[in-house]
Amino acid sequence: MPRFYVDLPLSVGQSFELPEAVARHVQVLRMQPTESLHLFNGQGGEFAAEISAMGKKTVSVQVNSFDAVDRESPLNLTLVQAISAADRMDYTVQKAAELGVTVLQPVISQYCQQRYSGERAERRLAHWQGIAASAAEQCGRTRLMEIRPIVTFNQFLASQAKAELKLLMCPTGAVEYASLPEEASSVIVLVGPEGGYSPEEDNQAIAQGYTSLILGPRIFRTETVAPVIASLLQLRFGDFA
Repeated sequence: MPRFYVDLPLSVGQSFELPEAVARHVQVLRMQPTESLHLFNGQGGEFAAEISAMGKKTVSVQVNSFDAVDRESPLNLTLVQAISAADRMDYTVQKAAELGVTVLQPVISQYCQQRYSGERAERRLAHWQGIAASAAEQCGRTRLMEIRPIVTFNQFLASQAKAELKLLMCPTGAVEYASLPEEASSVIVLVGPEGGYSPEEDNQAIAQGYTSLILGPRIFRTETVAPVIASLLQLRFGDFA
């Protein structure tokens, strides 16, 4: 059954017109009145609804029932991703959302080729949020991955974020995946841009309690690291445990 994210309060018995972008998607799918669909607003659970009327550019629905289904991971996973080239970062955001990442914190580090500020940063953030919402529609998440405003790497470290396990992805890491603890309910993982974090940034993170982790004998592209480590952490602590 088609499933759509709507950034609106939802309740059983409610009748309303779908937002323009969602209505356009429904029309592209050639759906008709009386057909059913699922709606979710990222607040948990999802709603069964029925198309009640369609205009040239509008689609009205009737919300019939609520299902408190929860498809979120038991692992609270924060991905701190240094901003990479546009298509690579988009891929990272999409796969992080699909793999159950709780929070994505984009950062600007020394080797970042892409640097956003002001209105450009706001537009880029909105773009990533759209990708995350589309990924949630596709994969069945009932809550949206939180994407926080862009900060510098040093600003993030200064925030002294807390987690049971704090990891720094590094091709010269001192610890291998097999050496990680058997249990953790919250993890923060730092992933660098093309070229990785600088040696200075690596040392700053280690001084803040991050464990340097290596994934194997090969060096991955930045857009590969996030889905690989997210999958491994879900295998050890989360969805796939």
